[in-house]
Amino acid sequence: MEENTTVSFENTSIAFSSKSDFELKKMYFIFASVDNQFIAKVGTGLAKAGLKLNLPIKWLIRKTVYEHFCGGEDITLSQPTVEELAKYNVETILDYSVESGKDEMGFEATAQEILRTVENASKTASIPFCVFKISGIASTKLLENVQIGDPLDSQQQQALQNIKQRINKLCQSAYDHHVPIMIDAEETWIQDVIDEMVYEMMAMYNQQKAIVWNTYQLYRKDTLGNLQHALEQANKEGFFLGAKLVRGAYIEKERKRAKDMGYEDPMQPNKDATDNDYNQALAFCIENCQRISLCCGSHNEYSNYFLMELMKKKGLRNDDKRVYFAQLYGMSDHISFNLAHAGYNVVKYVPYGPLTAVMPYLFRRAEENTSISGQSGRELTLVKMEISRRKQSSP
Repeated sequence: MEENTTVSFENTSIAFSSKSDFELKKMYFIFASVDNQFIAKVGTGLAKAGLKLNLPIKWLIRKTVYEHFCGGEDITLSQPTVEELAKYNVETILDYSVESGKDEMGFEATAQEILRTVENASKTASIPFCVFKISGIASTKLLENVQIGDPLDSQQQQALQNIKQRINKLCQSAYDHHVPIMIDAEETWIQDVIDEMVYEMMAMYNQQKAIVWNTYQLYRKDTLGNLQHALEQANKEGFFLGAKLVRGAYIEKERKRAKDMGYEDPMQPNKDATDNDYNQALAFCIENCQRISLCCGSHNEYSNYFLMELMKKKGLRNDDKRVYFAQLYGMSDHISFNLAHAGYNVVKYVPYGPLTAVMPYLFRRAEENTSISGQSGRELTLVKMEISRRKQSSP
């Protein structure tokens, strides 16, 4: 395909080429429900109550939001989703979205599952990355204590060593299997200690290419500066930097904690400031692509267009392996499928895990879609456009 092919996110024929008429109508129902704040809030509340009371509603959740936003109950059951996306040149990151780790046994079980995702990715051409959250394999309270410099007793010191050993084991496995592994960003009060451990892993495993990737949340005032400092460290220590850029996921929690505890709000003052820093970060990564590999994790149309233009100006091929575009499974197909059709590297984050265990993730998806201005409304408009287009083109 010709390089830098013109891409239009309005092309619903390409965007929904993987969807049957029935699946399109189901998408419409889901996004219409999410777009209505009252229905979304009441529906989420009823689902939580129904699950707690063991009411027979799992089949309904499975056939609607679970199937739309998740790949399957386990790695094997998620394989059909991986294969279906691959038909359209869209790759997959399988994201184990179970939030059950509360003790050493739970943390270790989660780490073992992530190791299985690494091994599976090494055997599956259409899975170019793995991913994990450090809070899934570590006590967030302990991470917070470490970040603020609290003295640790012997039991806490051992738990910290266990965390570092788990992280090293995961990164070592990724290195051995030649599968890059992304480490998700988290709240500001544990992010510094996470960054410190991630850069230690980069220095060990990123000497030839970016195997270990960090995640940068640009809704923080200091993130652009942190990214620039990370490049300085990479240049100084001779490792390659893997950078996944996202806007962020904890803004309400961050603002509330800052207010309650009386410290300066670490968040950007408004969306425009976040967007500006995000696009500056994209430009910074592309300008330094000899050292930085980039994953643009964004549902923002302008940022995706902007990155395409940056690549064109830098003379990068659409399929340059140092640049990936990423969206969540079940969202922004108009971005993902049109980019993939034009030959760009595109990956979908595909959550998986037992239905009940991934419900916290699904509830967050519903809340985020409702709170993000225009997100679900945009999805609705595009689905309606495609339904109308198909009706008009049918004999």
